[in-house]
Amino acid sequence: MHNHKNRTRIDGIIYTVLAFFLWGIFPIYWKLLNTLPALEILAHRILWSLIFVTIFLFITKRLTIGQLLNDIHARKVLVSTSLLIGVNWFTYVFAVNSGRIVEASMGYYINPLVSVFLGLVVLKERLSALQTCALILAIVGVLYITIDYGRLPWIALVLAFAFGFYGLLKKTSQLASLPSLMVETLFLSPLAISVVIYGALRGSGALFSISIGMDFLLIFAGIVTVLPLYWFAEGAKRIPLSSVGFFQYIAPTFMLCIGVFMYHEAFTRTHLISFSLIWCALIMYTFTLVKAKHDSLRIQ
Repeated sequence: MHNHKNRTRIDGIIYTVLAFFLWGIFPIYWKLLNTLPALEILAHRILWSLIFVTIFLFITKRLTIGQLLNDIHARKVLVSTSLLIGVNWFTYVFAVNSGRIVEASMGYYINPLVSVFLGLVVLKERLSALQTCALILAIVGVLYITIDYGRLPWIALVLAFAFGFYGLLKKTSQLASLPSLMVETLFLSPLAISVVIYGALRGSGALFSISIGMDFLLIFAGIVTVLPLYWFAEGAKRIPLSSVGFFQYIAPTFMLCIGVFMYHEAFTRTHLISFSLIWCALIMYTFTLVKAKHDSLRIQ
């Protein structure tokens, strides 16, 4: 029994780390497509994700689309989540291909604290003193870079809040990750198909017109989108939420390093101060997760 629990925990860690690692190196993949408009990349990401997740769910006999579409509440939630994930995907691809990976990484550092904020405002959750301090520090970090640069880091905020609301709706609705992703991409598919057909009619579409390598990258976008979501779902079932909280910082850390060291994006003194405030906030937030986990184990 003990060995089985250890095996389950190890499997959970492997799945979760793989998911966040792949999300972390995503900028490299989208950079390979940076000659294409962000909207066209988004269209192919939606279309091929729908095809791949449908095939996967059919093979694993988890194709429950009818149940989701027949449930009025689930349908309303999925319309909202489809719009949010569409905004998130487009903003992320735009950020990578416009040389703003560092700002995108900031968005994913802020995201856990946005979730805390949404829990406070929407779910009326109570925050501890340390969580309140963490939230304030993160806000100060965003305000600092805004005032010093004279512009709001809108990419970071759109990514953080879009994914924050997406996670909130998924959490409160308790919808299964992959079946709901299939419905979300299904709702977005008319836009995706329209963009692909429009490009083909104008002769500006990339699919089957540039190179086999480009075709492969566009089609494979569906797999690289769905695979980490599947790994994350499998990992989250096997390890505590506090452990997931630790691992989620893998992705923005890789993104930041890729932006600075691989693509030579600027990381100025302003970035350092702003990120340092956000990192301190994350340390405080993570400490509250660990403490809560320790207290619950002690009570048991």
